[in-house]
Amino acid sequence: MGSSAASGVAALIAINHLMGNPLTRDQLVPHAMEAERIACGAAHADNVAPSLLGGFVLVRDYNPLDIIKIEAVENLYCTLVHPHLELKTEDSRKVLRHSVTLKDAITQSGNIAGLMIGLLKSDYPLISRSLKDVIAEPMRSVFIPGFSNMRQIAMDAGALGFGISGSGPTVFSLSENEAQARQAGEAIQSEFLRHQLNTDLYVSKVNQEGAKVLTVD
Repeated sequence: MGSSAASGVAALIAINHLMGNPLTRDQLVPHAMEAERIACGAAHADNVAPSLLGGFVLVRDYNPLDIIKIEAVENLYCTLVHPHLELKTEDSRKVLRHSVTLKDAITQSGNIAGLMIGLLKSDYPLISRSLKDVIAEPMRSVFIPGFSNMRQIAMDAGALGFGISGSGPTVFSLSENEAQARQAGEAIQSEFLRHQLNTDLYVSKVNQEGAKVLTVD
């Protein structure tokens, strides 16, 4: 997901390829961030960095830019369920709080650290325990019909964890294999259907290499 990032990265990879790849993937990140600034008003790396580098990416700081790629667990699968529902990013941003409690900051930091360590150690139970957002998700989930039931539905179907993809309305889950990823996706689709919302389902192994040029014979 992240159409502005995907299109910007695709253009950069294509141009770089045509010019003989003079820039590394890391060197392309600031240019991709400028594409995001044009598209949405903020030069952030949240989506462009993983699109360029693949795997999971930690944006530790912006001044100076400090990005760390974290290899995904080999058999980790991602499920995306996109409901046919329009939700503007600006509306999702407006509901976010301008400050967070110390308790939430500590909880969120622990979950982020746990997720990073879980990925590095291929520790599925730790990944599962850490896939919880206590800052943005509670605010944004009100825009997604049926969301309150979806985490348990996805987990019951075998998913490791569940959450909102970006600002929504797409939701995601991570699973240990493709079969569980599809079961979780179909369970989430059923919940959306209870609210008269059709959906698109996407299941994919986590891409480790990022965007690339495909040669068509």
